[in-house]
Amino acid sequence: MDKNNRTQVMDESDVHGAVARMAREIVEVNEGTDGLVLMGIQRRGTQIAALLVSELERTQGVTLEAGFIDITLYRDDLMVVGPRPIVGESKLPSRGIDGQKVVLVDDVLHTGRTIRAALNELMDWGRPRFIHLCVLVDRGGRELPIQPDTVGQRVELLETQSVEVHVPEIDGALGVEIVTMNPGAV
Repeated sequence: MDKNNRTQVMDESDVHGAVARMAREIVEVNEGTDGLVLMGIQRRGTQIAALLVSELERTQGVTLEAGFIDITLYRDDLMVVGPRPIVGESKLPSRGIDGQKVVLVDDVLHTGRTIRAALNELMDWGRPRFIHLCVLVDRGGRELPIQPDTVGQRVELLETQSVEVHVPEIDGALGVEIVTMNPGAV
């Protein structure tokens, strides 16, 4: 029995529309695509970055490089994760990130701690010209002074709510749901 209530806030069409708008904003802010590299944060940020790359390549007629990072070892709560955390793969674009315009992509921005960890990891890999933060959903609730440059959708949530982004490669569907925990359910 599901102990949570789910409300879809973005279906597949909504996500594609948000990605198209975010791609236009990225091109505008970066004055084109020269030197642009997209880096997705594992797990679902990688798939959102791939959607952005596809949209940018389709609309701009260019080929873009993308990579992805796993921030597990850069988390500030690593001791809570356990003695043997599962570390995923990180992959840089072939030209690296030194001097590049990096668009850091994640699915949901909440406290800012994931982004802090991602920034620390990126700095270990090189020195980008600048980093542009792009998220599909900004749910607020920051604990660190980190703000996105490009947002697909902003949502206001209660403490009993969370956001779930679904991507076909992991979840079999594309969309965004708000999940409300039912504190009375056992």
